[in-house]
Amino acid sequence: MQQIIKSDHLVTDVEKAIQALRHDKLFVLTDENTHIHCLPLIAKIPLLQEAKEIVIPAGDTNKTIENLSRVWQLLTEHGATRHSLLINLGGGMVTDLGGFAAATFKRGIRYINIPTTLLGAVDAAVGGKTGINFEGYKNEIGSFYPSESVIISSGFFRTLDRAAILSGYAEMIKHALIHSEAEWEEILAYPFDEVDYSKLNELVVRSVKIKQDVVEKDPFEKNIRKALNFGHTTAHAFESFAMTNGKPIPHGYAVAWGMIVELWLSHRLCGFPKEKLQRSVRFIQEHYGAFPITCDHYEALYEITRHDKKNIGATIHFTLLGDIGDVRIDQTADKELLFEAFDFYRDSVGL
Repeated sequence: MQQIIKSDHLVTDVEKAIQALRHDKLFVLTDENTHIHCLPLIAKIPLLQEAKEIVIPAGDTNKTIENLSRVWQLLTEHGATRHSLLINLGGGMVTDLGGFAAATFKRGIRYINIPTTLLGAVDAAVGGKTGINFEGYKNEIGSFYPSESVIISSGFFRTLDRAAILSGYAEMIKHALIHSEAEWEEILAYPFDEVDYSKLNELVVRSVKIKQDVVEKDPFEKNIRKALNFGHTTAHAFESFAMTNGKPIPHGYAVAWGMIVELWLSHRLCGFPKEKLQRSVRFIQEHYGAFPITCDHYEALYEITRHDKKNIGATIHFTLLGDIGDVRIDQTADKELLFEAFDFYRDSVGL
């Protein structure tokens, strides 16, 4: 299982993680942003002096087979073997694509994730899901292939703007909702007006452990790991819809808006308490604003949702909640009910 390292001394912790894994050659994958802003924070590590850096374009729209192929190509050109080690230094796009490159190159090489965004730390870097977008669909091609370790350092979070912090925080809201009322209360009480990075790091590590506990019970998503999909069926539809229209949205924002839809479905189908629905929705609306959709978009969103990887045949599967911590996997909703949920979403965010 992945080792989660809460790093208070980034250089020392990265050095130890590399030393723990015997390798013949070392590679570092960055994007154009992390090459400039993040690599210098670890560049002085002696072990990295001989490492080959691979730089790909930034942004989720670049999580493509072309960039994956470029990583394979450069690994090959620089003589990587099955005993080489890859370090993914970046947000979710880098750890998703880099993890998939590691999973498939020479049928699998070892890798380390160093997430540089809050979203990457609480979501993509942990749990072993890797992949790329394909034909307009999010994470359509990929594999389960965990990194050897994940190094979480709040030093990176200090460089993030409010939108990037909120994007990661949405996954933390989700983890709280599937875990416990106490965690949910604390997550909703966090003061965004004055970010306390020490407190944030504490909440992040707790959130990561919630995810890791779920993944350990069900690494290949046959059962309870589906809990982590809460909010995501709708979120992926919003993301794919936005991408197709040339206006990509941050993954965490899509998750926040997706949770509004799926909390309402939880209320209707599983009896999720109305007061907790309203408090959760109010928090999301206040912090995340709205993804603008109209009734005219419902059909397109429904078609994308039908294509979701979690579905069986033509039936749309959701992970819903009977209450906070009461996860109900493999719930189904028909087209009419989903359209009602979209209505509720639009009313909730003031569209």
